Amino acid sequence: MGEAILSDLLTEILIPIAAVIGIVFSVVQWLLVSRVKLSSDRQQPSNSGKNGYSDYLIEEEEGINDQNVVVKCAEIQNAISEGATSFLFTEYQYVGIFMIAFAVLVFLFLGSVESFSTKSQPCTYSKDKLCKPALFNAIFSTVSFLLGAITSLFSGYLGMKIATYANARTTLEARKGVGKAFITAFRSGAVMGFLLAANGLLVLYIVINLFKLYYGDDWEGLFEAITGYGLGGSSMALFGRVGGGIYTKAADVGADLVGKVERNIPEDDPRNPAVIADNVGDNVGDIAGMGSDLFGSYAESSCAALVVASISSFGINHDFTAMCYPLLISSMGIIVCLITTLFATDFFEIKAVKEIEPALKKQLIISTALMTIGIAIVSWIALPSSFTIFNFGVQKHVKNWELFFCVAIGLWAGLVIGFVTEYYTSNAYSPVQDVADSCRTGAATNVIFGLALGYKSVIIPIFAIAISIFVSFSLAAMYGIAVAALGMLSTIATGLAIDAYGPISDNAGGIAEMAGMSHRIRERTDALDAAGNTTAAIGKGFAIGSAALVSLALFGAFVSRAAISTVDVLTPKVFIGLLVGAMLPYWFSAMTMKSVGSAALKMVEEVRRQFNTIPGLMEGTTKPDYATCVKISTDASIKEMIPPGALVMLTPLIVGTFFGVETLSGVLAGALVSGVQIAISASNTGGAWDNAKKYIRALTILFYKNHGQAGASEHAMTLGPKGSDPHKAAVIGDTIGDPLKDTSGPSLNILIKLMAVESLVFAPFFARHGGLLFKIF
Repeated sequence: MGEAILSDLLTEILIPIAAVIGIVFSVVQWLLVSRVKLSSDRQQPSNSGKNGYSDYLIEEEEGINDQNVVVKCAEIQNAISEGATSFLFTEYQYVGIFMIAFAVLVFLFLGSVESFSTKSQPCTYSKDKLCKPALFNAIFSTVSFLLGAITSLFSGYLGMKIATYANARTTLEARKGVGKAFITAFRSGAVMGFLLAANGLLVLYIVINLFKLYYGDDWEGLFEAITGYGLGGSSMALFGRVGGGIYTKAADVGADLVGKVERNIPEDDPRNPAVIADNVGDNVGDIAGMGSDLFGSYAESSCAALVVASISSFGINHDFTAMCYPLLISSMGIIVCLITTLFATDFFEIKAVKEIEPALKKQLIISTALMTIGIAIVSWIALPSSFTIFNFGVQKHVKNWELFFCVAIGLWAGLVIGFVTEYYTSNAYSPVQDVADSCRTGAATNVIFGLALGYKSVIIPIFAIAISIFVSFSLAAMYGIAVAALGMLSTIATGLAIDAYGPISDNAGGIAEMAGMSHRIRERTDALDAAGNTTAAIGKGFAIGSAALVSLALFGAFVSRAAISTVDVLTPKVFIGLLVGAMLPYWFSAMTMKSVGSAALKMVEEVRRQFNTIPGLMEGTTKPDYATCVKISTDASIKEMIPPGALVMLTPLIVGTFFGVETLSGVLAGALVSGVQIAISASNTGGAWDNAKKYIRALTILFYKNHGQAGASEHAMTLGPKGSDPHKAAVIGDTIGDPLKDTSGPSLNILIKLMAVESLVFAPFFARHGGLLFKIF
């Protein structure tokens, strides 16, 4: 079959070097951002900055004293950072208890497969060989679960700290032009993107090498234990996404309904008591939650590929370089994303608002094109010319170029999903403009048009995912699907940088409003935020698409590990599981949306109370009680995240234990098929409503600035001005869409991934002891 060009020794050197390069690059970007000084020290001399930075920081803008602005920005940033840190520490206390309890379950379930035996046992796929004892497999699976969970929590916390460090600096840079602000926001996003991608790769690589010291040649047991890493990552991501999503949307909905609709005050107006909680929510939901989410996707796709490879010729022949093919793809991704980032920050300069969104889209295109070349190089040097891949009991012969196509089709399918998502959520195209037009006749037609847009937006992404599955499975069975998912996530550093850029820009706009900066500054931050909204939707599209491929790969690994020969939907056991599984995303969505509604209700009541009872609040002579609103969001999100989390985590355990692996396979298939459709629809509907609102506001500004521009005035007159009935209808649509796009939609992709990886981890127990009810009756 031939040997790989790349030696095992070189592989062991290149992977950690790529991870270290990613970490160093992120530190460099952070140092560049930190050169924008944010100090509340009023006595700081104007020449204290280095490299001329203080020269343009001390700039008078329409009579506003610059130092007062810096002081206000520092105070607001500190309040947001303290609120976000306080929430995450509170959340992590509850999640930490769950993490320890679930780690005990992992140990007990897996250890009991062979009654906690310390004797070597026949291997699952090679009965003539002996593998490590069940007790030690349980111990190592538990350790990898804890490592994955801790890495996921660290990823979320790290992202939040970076974002809260950068938001006010982006605001200050907006005084010098939109280009400076863009670079600051994007570099900050790159810090998060590269740190998370590099840390995920480095920790997984270290864990594999440490576990090898015990497992030796038992690669089947080694990589089965590694699946706990993906389970830990996704379980923490679930709580981060749900808890953060409930927090941010409770504050956002409360601030919008009372502030914009009832009191007719601007977004992020400092008179609104919920405004700090709203800005905190951007960081704990969209930053910390997204960081944990995409880390979980990366960990699971890597684990799925490694599990299948361990029982293919790579594992049987102990070919370490070929076995590390998924890690080498991720390593190449870090290098490609590094080059791509330089196009946005160093090679080209943003000079106008209209250049922002194209610059972000170019990041996706450049990274995809370069990564295609990178995949070809890795496939050529790291894989033998031909090899075998495990395919449900048989070994399928595969060529290295076929594996290249599997990864590449996943990569390009991600780009297709990204651009389709942009088409349906950006206000530069007709779908969102039609939704905005529908606001002329009220909120009802806005809701109807928005729902229709979301349903329609599912079509092309599903075809892209279906084609990816068909081609990759035809070429390399379940391993092909696993590496296709990895291909979609190979440019995760760029994807996270673009995604984190949005909330940072959103916070920058809020800080500008609260600090009393001029309308010109707010227009610049709004332009950054509008582009960020679209790119955030693209990021969610990537996350959902990759989740579908990851879940299917994990499903295949589960079916193989549980020794199920076929999944026959005509058998009652499987069909009832299919129905229940398809229902679960609806149940989960209902729980998360109701949680947002309950938390938002408390927030609305508190904001109304403050406006009605605090003298001088509406006039701006008295400060609102921000802390109470922050506490309401924190308490509500912590309380409300537990039931949806329990639903996802307990379902595989209950179904597998009481109904067996056949029914569980039906549940996983049903949840995958149903969950992907709902997630895409919910995310795109919410994104479209958000940008329809911004479209009306942008047209209103355009009308008042230049009412003679062709076509603009007539359209603006029918849709605006701000505060008009069409604008209020758009705000109501946006308010409905908030929990869809930022809580339920993004959390659903974790649901389908998490159930699949949990089933894979517990597969030995379910195969041996599951189906208790059917055994009794």
